Amino acid sequence: MLRERVSDNVYWFQSEVYAQVTAGVIVGPQWAVVIDTLALPDETLVMRDFIEHDLGVQVRYVINTHYHADHSWGNCFFPGATVIAHSLCRQLLLERGIPSLENARKQNPILRQVKIVLPQVTFEQGSLCLRVGKKNLTMMPASGHSPDGISVLVDEDRVLFAGDAFMPLPYVVDGDVDDITASIKRIARMGLENIVQGHGDIILRGEIDAAVKENLNYLINIRKVTKTALRRRAPQDYMDEMHIENCGKSRVHLAGLAEELHQRNLYALYKRTLAEQESAE
Repeated sequence: MLRERVSDNVYWFQSEVYAQVTAGVIVGPQWAVVIDTLALPDETLVMRDFIEHDLGVQVRYVINTHYHADHSWGNCFFPGATVIAHSLCRQLLLERGIPSLENARKQNPILRQVKIVLPQVTFEQGSLCLRVGKKNLTMMPASGHSPDGISVLVDEDRVLFAGDAFMPLPYVVDGDVDDITASIKRIARMGLENIVQGHGDIILRGEIDAAVKENLNYLINIRKVTKTALRRRAPQDYMDEMHIENCGKSRVHLAGLAEELHQRNLYALYKRTLAEQESAE
């Protein structure tokens, strides 16, 4: 697992096992806040060990940016911590997370020690603030990757833990293209020093404008591809030919998963657009 100090008392972790998923910790004088948990128990426990032994504090709060397994299933490894999330995150963990974990346990014995821990503190609109030592954390909605997405701003440092609202490749299979476009545009206006993506490397201040432009351009391009596919006799063949490079992204992102995720984006968007057309007729 990779680890880096982002700013004073703010740390970033990145999985070397699963899709470069990230997590963070903000450290106060007596306790710490974790932002997201990693995909597999071993890496989550390494992160916890670093916080407790190297930094010398216990984790009092865990913030889930959304309900997906690689960001929330590690809640159980921080016993006694209060979990904070969007109200939809709690609902989706109940409806989808619990049955998903039951199925995953059958295929992966490593997950037998995992259990779903639901958020105890939730919010729906506006923002929620939490003070950690000299740092003020502002949690705010950031949907689009999923309906329950939030991001967390370290106000003093202008560091944003964006969750999966900002990734090297926008991924909308469980979300909405319009919502993630709006989220990315809001992030662009925040005057940030760093964006900690939900997956991938940290984006530095001088790289933010280009990353925003590339992500918005990609979303425009996949819209165009799916609209064109609707007019083709063989839409699936056409979308299969529209590789990620055709839409302005590189397949090397996310440890080689980018092309697969791109194709999933196209099929999901195609199905939604087709359903919208049929319901309008």
